[in-house]
Amino acid sequence: MRAQFVLSETWIGLRRNLTMTVAVITTVAISLALFGGGLLINQQVTEMRRYWDERISLTIYMCTDTSLSPTCEESGAATDEERTEIQDDLEGMPQVANVEYVTASEAWQDFQERFSNHDALVEAAQEGDIPDNFRVQLQDPTQYQEVQDAVQGRPGVDSISDDQQVLEQFFSLLDGLKWAALVVSFIQLAAAALLIGNTIRLSAYSRRRETGIMRLVGASNFYIQLPFLLEAAVAGLIGGIFASGFIVATRFFLLDRIQDWFQFDITLGIGAVMYVIGVSLILGILLCTVAAFLTLRRYLRV
Repeated sequence: MRAQFVLSETWIGLRRNLTMTVAVITTVAISLALFGGGLLINQQVTEMRRYWDERISLTIYMCTDTSLSPTCEESGAATDEERTEIQDDLEGMPQVANVEYVTASEAWQDFQERFSNHDALVEAAQEGDIPDNFRVQLQDPTQYQEVQDAVQGRPGVDSISDDQQVLEQFFSLLDGLKWAALVVSFIQLAAAALLIGNTIRLSAYSRRRETGIMRLVGASNFYIQLPFLLEAAVAGLIGGIFASGFIVATRFFLLDRIQDWFQFDITLGIGAVMYVIGVSLILGILLCTVAAFLTLRRYLRV
C-alpha cells in the first residue's frame, strides 16, 4: 500500500509539472549526450594513440638526381656507401627498434597500394617521384628528435618525414573536440541541477497540504521526501535514455566516419559504448536525485 501511494504521488508530481519536467528531461538529455560523446571520443583517441604509437616511424628520404634540397644539390645523389653508413649508424642507436631500406620501385608500389582508392592522386604521380628511403621504427616515439638530429643534413639525406608530427595535429583536433564537448556538458549539467531543484521546489510547494497531513500522521522525513526523489530520478533516467541514442549515433555516424576517412582499423567495441551509456545513465539519475535531495532539505521543512 505504501509503495502504491509513493508511486502515485510520483506520477502526480510528474504530470502536474509536465512543462518543467519536459524541460528537465531535455536539459539532462543534452548535457548527458555531450558528456557521453566526450567520453566516447576520449576512448577512441586513447585507442588510436595506442595503435599508432606502435607504428609511428621516421622516413628518411635519400637524395636523387632531381632532388632540390641544398644538401642534395651540394653532394649529389646518394651513393651506396652513404646508404650503408647511414643504415649502420641507425641500427646502432638505442632509440631505434628497426630499420628497413625501401628502394624507389618498392616505394612507388607501396604508394599505389595505399592510395588505390584515389585515382586522381595516383595518376598525377609517376615512378621515380618517390625516392628510396629508410623507414625507422622507434623504441619510444617521443625520441624521434634525437634520431632526426643524428641524420639531418648528412650527405645523401634529402629530407625526413615524421609521422608523429602529422598525427599530433589530428589528435589535437580530436582532443579539442573532446574537451569542448565536456566543458559544454558540465555547464549543461549545472543548469540541469538548478532546473531540477526549481522543479522539485515548485512540486513541494504545490503539495504542501499533502505533506503537512503526512507530517501530522507521523510519516518519516524520508517517506515524505521519497516521491519527490523518485520524480527527479525518473526525469534523470528518461533524459539518460534519450542521451543514449545520441551516444550510439556518435559511435556509428561520427567515429566510424572518421575511421573511413583515415582508413583506421580501430573500432570501439559494443562494450565501450555500453560502458559510456551506463556511466551517463548513472550520472543523470544521481545528478537529479542529489539536486532534489538538497532542495528538499532547504525548502521542505519536515
